[in-house]
Amino acid sequence: MAIDAPSSPSVQPWSDRLRHSTIILIAAALALSVVVSLGELSVVRAVTVFLCIAAAALIPWRLHDTAASREDTRRVNPVESAPVAAVVAGMPDPAVLLDRAGRVIHLNAAAAQLAPALRKNELAQFALRSPEIITALRESIATTEPRRATYLDHVPVDRWMELIITPVPVPTNFGGADKCMLMTFHDQTPLRRVEEMRADFVANASHELRTPLAALSGFIDTLQGQAKDDPKARERFLGIMHNQATRMARLIDDLLSLSRVELSAHVRPDTLVDLLPIILQVADGLEPLARERQVDVETNLPQAPVMIAGDREELLRLFENLIENALKYGASGGRVIVSLTATPVPDGTQEIKVMVRDFGPGIAPEHLPRLTERFYRVDVGDSRSQGGTGLGLSLVKHILNRHRGRLLIESVPKQGAVFTACFPQVKTSVAS
Repeated sequence: MAIDAPSSPSVQPWSDRLRHSTIILIAAALALSVVVSLGELSVVRAVTVFLCIAAAALIPWRLHDTAASREDTRRVNPVESAPVAAVVAGMPDPAVLLDRAGRVIHLNAAAAQLAPALRKNELAQFALRSPEIITALRESIATTEPRRATYLDHVPVDRWMELIITPVPVPTNFGGADKCMLMTFHDQTPLRRVEEMRADFVANASHELRTPLAALSGFIDTLQGQAKDDPKARERFLGIMHNQATRMARLIDDLLSLSRVELSAHVRPDTLVDLLPIILQVADGLEPLARERQVDVETNLPQAPVMIAGDREELLRLFENLIENALKYGASGGRVIVSLTATPVPDGTQEIKVMVRDFGPGIAPEHLPRLTERFYRVDVGDSRSQGGTGLGLSLVKHILNRHRGRLLIESVPKQGAVFTACFPQVKTSVAS
């Protein structure tokens, strides 16, 4: 949004100046009449004197108005020009051009939306009340040097903004260049969120690794001490240590897998793979766990191959996580169903959906949006007792993202849950 160029100041009309000088002229006329009536002055001379008084009363107003108008023209928006306004208006980020005193000359639409209180020809610091902005602006005005500031904007929602003030020479309306300041604003909220996510991830990973390490250390001390000559205690402690070491190995394995998938997230797999043997291989591999939990695994799969562009090892890991979660957390239902369907989509192909359904206690609605967050658990104690790392569904989501797919989660408390992995189907594949 550019500011309209100010119009040339109008000169005060003669009628206004005559009205303002009426008292002076009437007094002069009365005085001259008295002098003429007393014979002290001729009529011609009296008229001449009156005209001189009138000129003295009117002409200075004209000169004063013209000088003031010229000064106002120089003082207000000396760099107001269409090219400068077009440059500021064309900037994608919020941008404001200020004069040396900090008054707004130009601002674009993004800046007007960011700070609606900004007004043309007014001081910017009155509209931008953040202490960080005011300090940076004052320093830049005083030193004519660039300044940066980061501040938290609370309206309409909390977001971190970075302000950059850059002194720039701008051509004036009267020739030459004037030193102005260009303020630009950049939304740093996404970067801040990524930094917070990384910090949380490191903290959570450290905590998850520290717990089994502390247990191992404690049991080693016990075995070296009072339990050294107790065969029963030694066997029990060694079993616990084995479980903790296994848990730590699973966590490290999941962390490495997640890191590998994230590094290649932008590269879509181009190898054609058949989903059916992958699903059956995972189901067969988890049969011992199913027997242990007394859960029947049913597969409802088509006979014809179902081809997608995918990474076989990643798909094995994906289905292993989904089916294993159903066996562990939905075991009370006694049954897990793995099915595959194909749904037509507008581009003429089909979307392949692999559904893993359990009939366990289900998941409360408030937990569903966060299930794919790293280290998020509905029940921390239950998850750890089941050997979970808190990374399984996050890994599933990232694998699906790399395959340009999506994960759907549906659950009704006390009725079980359905996890659906959706894949785009290649045009050469056939699904029944």
